[in-house]
Amino acid sequence: MLNFHRLIIGRPLRTEEAAHEKLPKWKALSIFSSDALSSVGYGPEQIIVTLAVPGLLIYGYFGYATLAVITLLAIVTLSYVQVAKANPGGGGSYSIALQNLGETPALIAAASLIADYVLTVAVSVSSGTEALVSAFPALIGWEVSINLVVLFSILMVINLRGVRESSNVFVWPTYFFILGIICLIGTGIYKAFTSIDPIIPSESLVRQPADWAVVLLALRAFANGCSSMTGIEAISNGVPMFKEPGVKNAIITTFCMSALLGLMISGISFLFMHYHLLPVENVTMLSQLAEQVFGRGWAYYYIQITTMLILYLAANTAYNGLPPLLSIMARDSYVPRYLGEKGERLGYSKGILLLSLISAALIVLFNGNVEHLISLYAIGVFLSFTIAQSSLVVKWRREKVPGWVSRIALNGFGACVTGIVVLVIAITKFTHGAWIVIIFIPTMIYILKTIHQHYTTTAKQLRISPKDFADHLQIHTPKNLVIVPISGITKVVAESLRYSKSLGGDVIVLYVYTNEEERKIFEDKWNNLNLNMPLRMLYSPYRSIVQPVLGYVSELEMHKSIYHYITIVIPEFEPAKLWHRLLHNQTGWILRTLLILRENVIVSTLPYHFKE
Repeated sequence: MLNFHRLIIGRPLRTEEAAHEKLPKWKALSIFSSDALSSVGYGPEQIIVTLAVPGLLIYGYFGYATLAVITLLAIVTLSYVQVAKANPGGGGSYSIALQNLGETPALIAAASLIADYVLTVAVSVSSGTEALVSAFPALIGWEVSINLVVLFSILMVINLRGVRESSNVFVWPTYFFILGIICLIGTGIYKAFTSIDPIIPSESLVRQPADWAVVLLALRAFANGCSSMTGIEAISNGVPMFKEPGVKNAIITTFCMSALLGLMISGISFLFMHYHLLPVENVTMLSQLAEQVFGRGWAYYYIQITTMLILYLAANTAYNGLPPLLSIMARDSYVPRYLGEKGERLGYSKGILLLSLISAALIVLFNGNVEHLISLYAIGVFLSFTIAQSSLVVKWRREKVPGWVSRIALNGFGACVTGIVVLVIAITKFTHGAWIVIIFIPTMIYILKTIHQHYTTTAKQLRISPKDFADHLQIHTPKNLVIVPISGITKVVAESLRYSKSLGGDVIVLYVYTNEEERKIFEDKWNNLNLNMPLRMLYSPYRSIVQPVLGYVSELEMHKSIYHYITIVIPEFEPAKLWHRLLHNQTGWILRTLLILRENVIVSTLPYHFKE
């Protein structure tokens, strides 16, 4: 089993090897940008899905919605460059909000980021499978199964192997995808300007006058298109993962990512309008575009396969974003502290496992439907954007660094714009699933605060001054009563009694019988041993072993003045094979579980290992 684990995960890495796990810019671009860049595979399409309503002539609003998305992309990019500068320790909007706005805004940002990252995995994997099914229709009906295989067998396993391993595996598909999309856009634009057809056909420009229904649909289309900006915050969350100088490298990578994303959104949107593409069931619009530009040849399949890979690998952005965020929150005692521990490969393995399980549950729950998952997507993203920019406004106003007025203007404007986007998404997509996120975020905040309160209370109860600690140890030697519940005269019992005598204090052997004949037989056996150890026999008319033992311990707990501690030594044997456990009752395990909850009761299990 250990050899299989080593084969899958790899050898353990020493703490000193952490420096070698840091990423150069060219690798970080592929690792942190795959989510944002891959969104061109579904973001522009989701705008048209909303606008292509039968009977309504509103396709012409597509260009305006795309332009609004690109403008917003520029604003958000400039904001997250500031976040990386202001918060080089990572944690993104959560950390910057905790420093400048306080606990509740920080937890809203954290809950939003958690929702964002989980949905990133679910949406990306599901979108990758859609691209695969578009190229190979025979796979229709197997989408959820394919999603789960990719999630657990590829993404989870590779990320458990560490940052360096995942970057080595995932770096090239990202660049192959970028090359393919640039060639697609370049070839498509060349054909558009050299053909006899109109550059933008009239049907792509037709739009009926705006009324409330049209405005609502246009705003919903814009909200869907905003899903193209998911993942932009990932770099600011992962600044510590960059090679030095980390902040400078993170900023350069952010600008490169946004420039590529803006170029690809613009080019693909233009070509969608040039060819007047419309949604087709089980065929992505990117697949339609590639077929229009390249035909059904090798270039088409290159686009589909690299799109499938980048969409699958886009989930890796979440694997590099959420576990480090959870580790920072664990340090602050808002999530279980074991999520802050690094695994054998210097990655946050427990966070990786948690992210995989929750994402798998979402994929199964929504049957891998991208449109339904995207309805939940953007509100959390833009809520964290808004909080991050509002935090920076407070920071610049307080610190008054050089250029603070212009920084306040930039981040204040960004906060207003993204705040409006949050309202637009919440209103236009409320009935399409946004209500789930609106409920999730307050629920998550309550859970995070409850966890923090538990850790605070625990620390308070454990805290002791050096004087009290010394005084506690100087008290006279406490008296201990050792109880050994047994079921017969065996090697396991003999070893348990030998161990009990080594503990010091009084030892009582406890035997539970269910009828008088059983009592006499055992008593004769015990007396013949001449052990000079007190035996207490308890009658159990209902044939329960556990309840009489618990009742006896409860009686002894009432006499705390006599005994400071009660130690229960439970004899157990360990079968040679795991399946042998199924052939024996678990009375010892039940006793241990129930007794460990008692105050001043110590439970010790003495295992006796069988050889065959």
